Amino acid sequence: MKSIAPTLAALVFTFAGLTGTTPAQTVSDAKPVKVVMETSKGTIELELDAAKAPVTVANFVKYVKKGFYDGLIFHRVIPDFMVQGGGFSPDMQQKEPDGQIENEAKNGLKNVKGSIAMARTNNPHSATSQFFINLKDNSFLDYPGRDGFGYCVFGKVTKGMDVIDSMATVATGSKGPHGDVPVEPIIIKSAKIAE
Repeated sequence: MKSIAPTLAALVFTFAGLTGTTPAQTVSDAKPVKVVMETSKGTIELELDAAKAPVTVANFVKYVKKGFYDGLIFHRVIPDFMVQGGGFSPDMQQKEPDGQIENEAKNGLKNVKGSIAMARTNNPHSATSQFFINLKDNSFLDYPGRDGFGYCVFGKVTKGMDVIDSMATVATGSKGPHGDVPVEPIIIKSAKIAE
């Protein structure tokens, strides 16, 4: 049995070399999911990586399919950093999300400009519905980050990065305990799975 194992391993690597795939890719070959998000600033198209972030993408898609994001806002805008949304109404009332999910930041995806990642608290596994889109490369958010976990990237903006960049130019202020809130709400009119 011991003599077969190295041979089997060699066959797997040979097959991977011939096909251009790795054993990991053949196990998880889920197709990307496309989401169209209509905002008061314009349309954003997202491509979600269901192969590398299956739990996170399934979670986001669940919220999209039930219309959770419709009518919510981008409630936190920090120029030269990121824009965050998916949790608050225009009057800054927090919408009740579903349960927390596992942090999949150790998936090889990076917090580069245009990537979408999950927002969370200091608890690494506390992400629910809120997400952010990076306005620049924020490598300090990548796994392992400053806390051994980092922030999970699960997709990227494929169209409408100009819309995201325009969000970074709006005037912001404080509303209650929240800072960096756009003075004029940036509303998510709808989010839908693109067929």
